[in-house]
Amino acid sequence: MAIHTVDFYNHVNVLYATLGEFCTPITCPIMNAGLYEYRWADGVAIKKPITVSAPEYVEYLMNWTESQINSEAIFPQKSGVPFPPNFKDFVKQILKRLFRVYAHIYHCHFKKIVGFKEEAHLNTCFKHLVLFISEYQLMDEAELAPVKDLVEQILNP
Repeated sequence: MAIHTVDFYNHVNVLYATLGEFCTPITCPIMNAGLYEYRWADGVAIKKPITVSAPEYVEYLMNWTESQINSEAIFPQKSGVPFPPNFKDFVKQILKRLFRVYAHIYHCHFKKIVGFKEEAHLNTCFKHLVLFISEYQLMDEAELAPVKDLVEQILNP
């Protein structure tokens, strides 16, 4: 589960980076996926969810995820050191937030992705995430709603 989580983080980072000049605070003033708005809170520095632009949200997310992954208490690096008993809860939170970036890309930037001829890579990475989330029951169905049709096509081909 740990290795996949790190891979999912890296995939989202690379995919989103290709949209840097198109996903700006001006073009995407709110982090959303269609009618769904995502607000940021990390529970530490920002306890109450705040509305931010999509690039701000992704920056917060990537920094927060990196700090989670680099935390020895959550993702132990030494052989023989056990993962915390609530490790799955950490993974759920990370993947739920990474999923939101995919939802934003599909809703707001898919035409650019097609223009870059990156849709096969995007679709493959997203399919991997959806199948992993489904296999280990890591997200509530309500969280999948912004791209429900895509998720259903993946899970019920």
